[in-house]
Amino acid sequence: MHLLSLHPSLEDDTGSATVEYAMVAVAAAAFAGLLVVLLGSDEVRSRLFEVIAGALTG
Repeated sequence: MHLLSLHPSLEDDTGSATVEYAMVAVAAAAFAGLLVVLLGSDEVRSRLFEVIAGALTG
C-alpha cells in the first residue's frame, strides 16, 4: 500500500506553487543581501569594477 492511498489529503497539491514562489523570493533576497555585504568591501568593489571594465573594453 502506498502512503498516498492511506491519507487522501496528501494527494492535494493546492498552494504548492505559492510555496515555490516564496522559496524563490527568499533565495533572491538572501542573494541580494550577500551582494550588499560583498559590495560593501572596497577591495571587492574595485575588483568587480575592474572585471566589468575589462569585459566591456576588451
